[in-house]
Amino acid sequence: MLLHIIARGKIGRSPEAELVERYLKRIAWPVKLTELPDRGGTVPPAPANSATVLLDERGEALSSMAFARQLERWRDGGKREARFVIGAADGHGDAERAGADLLLSFGPATWPHLLVRAMLAEQLFRATSILVNHPYHREG
Repeated sequence: MLLHIIARGKIGRSPEAELVERYLKRIAWPVKLTELPDRGGTVPPAPANSATVLLDERGEALSSMAFARQLERWRDGGKREARFVIGAADGHGDAERAGADLLLSFGPATWPHLLVRAMLAEQLFRATSILVNHPYHREG
């Protein structure tokens, strides 16, 4: 299953970009990163049989284990792509939220989109590591 991060805002050459790249390189699953401008630009159309996750402060805060299990369900259920959409400063519209398969939150705090990208990359690495029993994640 392809893990596709679709992020508003350009990360450029920055410490956050290096951190994102570090985690994305570690993921054994196929990964794609699409950057969109803060305003304008269109989110690529979702392929058939995909899941869309919006990063949203009003979403569900999943544990790393629960997040891994959700990815596992989608993968084992035949999903071809899991898309993770990071919005701009104003977040996502109501129509986008309604069309998502999951609203995912990293807690009630507001995070800069560059840090959210790094946090998502780390959680994707952690989740895929959990699914192969890699010792990176230590429960408890």
